[in-house]
This record gives sequence, C-alpha cells and structure tokens, in this order.
Amino acid sequence: MASLIRHITFDCSDAYSLGQFWAAALDGSLADDDFPGDPEALVTAPGMALLFVTVPDPKTIKNRVHMDLQPQDRTRDEEVERILALGATVFGDHRNADGTGWVTLADPEGNEFCVERSAAERAK
Repeated sequence: MASLIRHITFDCSDAYSLGQFWAAALDGSLADDDFPGDPEALVTAPGMALLFVTVPDPKTIKNRVHMDLQPQDRTRDEEVERILALGATVFGDHRNADGTGWVTLADPEGNEFCVERSAAERAK
C-alpha cells in the first residue's frame, strides 16, 4: 500500500491561534492537549487533519500549495462572509457576473486559500 497523507502542515508564528481560526473555518476541533503557547496545534475536521507548527520565520512569499474550500451547506458568498468574520481577509476576488469563479482569502497569518462554489451552485 502507498503512503497516505496524515495531515497537511503549516509553519506559522502562533500555532494555537491559527489552529483556532482553522478549526472554526472547517467546523473542526483542536486536539484536547493543545493549549495557547504550545509549539504545535492539530486541527481535525471531516476528512482531514491540519497541523500548525510555530516557527521563528515569518511568511515571505506566496504559497506554493493552497487549499480550495467548497461550502457544504451554504453558498460560496455566504461562506466567504462567514470566514471573513473569523478573521480572514480578501486576497483576490475572482467571481464572475454569471456566478462562476472563486474568492482567494488569506488566513490571519497570510496563508492563501480559495472558496469555491458549493456543489448545489455548480449544479445550476
């Protein structure tokens, strides 16, 4: 059997705070043994795990890999607004007049990710 991806790891300046953001964004949870000031924080959400590791170096360039989020129970635009309220910022708006497209957001530490249309929106 081939290897499986156990989790996707992000370097960051505050593992716990960034873990809290992503746990809320993905309707996931932080590990029971993660606390403020810990050097690592593990977020689990349906179908995935994200590991945040505190490092001394700040983010300096664009991500080479990013996540694309697809809302499950709301529209793309509703999801964008929800995640903005959690502390994300708009990095690029690629929505089109016909309803297609996506929005690129940045998490509180500047890591880019995209919010696509929901499956229901794609089916229209």
